[in-house]
Amino acid sequence: MTPLVLFQRDDCHLCDLALEVLAQARTPEFDSVFIDGDEALEARYGTRVPVLCDAATGNELEWPFDAEQLRAWLAAGSRSDARSGA
Repeated sequence: MTPLVLFQRDDCHLCDLALEVLAQARTPEFDSVFIDGDEALEARYGTRVPVLCDAATGNELEWPFDAEQLRAWLAAGSRSDARSGA
């Protein structure tokens, strides 16, 4: 299992932007999980998507994030919980 998971929605402009940032930051391989139609994931993530999750630690990086923030989060081993507003 790939340790990074990007939770997103179909036809989501912000999700498209997040994918661009992941490419810009040269993020290691990650899985994309679309929450549409999954009641549990929709309840958990709702309008928060896109959210990048480290499956090994459970820590999440919520949008908005830029390449620098993403690199810092990854360099920290995704150990810091970088939720919006925290």
